Amino acid sequence: MRSAAARCGARRARALALALLCALAACAPLPQRAGIPMRWQPSPNFDERRVAFVVIHYTADDTAAVALRTLTSPAAKVSAHYLVARDGDIVQLVDERARAWHAGESRWGAVDDLNSASIGIELDNDGRAPFPAPQIEALLRLLADLRLRHGFPPANVLGHADVAPTRKTDPGPLFPWRTLAAHGFGLWCDPPYAPAPAAFDALLGLQAIGYDVRDPRAAIRAFRLHHVPDAPADAPLERDRDLIRCLVERSAEDPADHPRQAHDRLEARDPRQARDPLQAGEPLEARDPR
Repeated sequence: MRSAAARCGARRARALALALLCALAACAPLPQRAGIPMRWQPSPNFDERRVAFVVIHYTADDTAAVALRTLTSPAAKVSAHYLVARDGDIVQLVDERARAWHAGESRWGAVDDLNSASIGIELDNDGRAPFPAPQIEALLRLLADLRLRHGFPPANVLGHADVAPTRKTDPGPLFPWRTLAAHGFGLWCDPPYAPAPAAFDALLGLQAIGYDVRDPRAAIRAFRLHHVPDAPADAPLERDRDLIRCLVERSAEDPADHPRQAHDRLEARDPRQARDPLQAGEPLEARDPR
């Protein structure tokens, strides 16, 4: 027969186990169900939302702490899945399976609600300063990790200005899109470009890439922020015909780098000997943000 101490210990263990089960149940998300009498018969035939894009933003704040307060404030009604600080610290704010509120009214190709199909990444940047190497290095690692899980094509890494050209300019003219493209993220072409056919329509080319051209001036501005930020503001679009043709062709190509290879290559690098991703012919020039 068990002693009183043993019985007391068994009761205590059962109480702890029950408390743990209750805690786990409290943490588990409850399914959203009808508010009227009904019978619940779960089906296994469903999946989570499909992530097809990544949209990159800058916070326009002075510090990551200020941005974090905004992104977690119920009153602000704005969020992102990730915030990457200047020093490379990464904070996750929203489950990737959930729809964060980062892109707002947006369109890319046939998709007219980027929030429902994308991961939003905010970069701690005031819109006037270059992006530091530790921040870009962290972003590259995050993108490799995301693509490993979600499998989006390289061309589907976009800026906020790309998907909301009438409203937004971030991540701005100082963002190193060429560096990202060198690591397999984003659409890019380097000169010299093959001449576009005489019949090639540059504005229709922007539409083929994905830009919303209902406001042509806004679409052209967004395109140039991403691909030719040094272009004169009043330059005709025909100036960029050859580049746009190259981008149209590049967007139709199969990815040259498998997601697992990109992830493994970044993970294999010794952080003590991490090469500045802006070296090797990929400088961040100090451009006038205006």
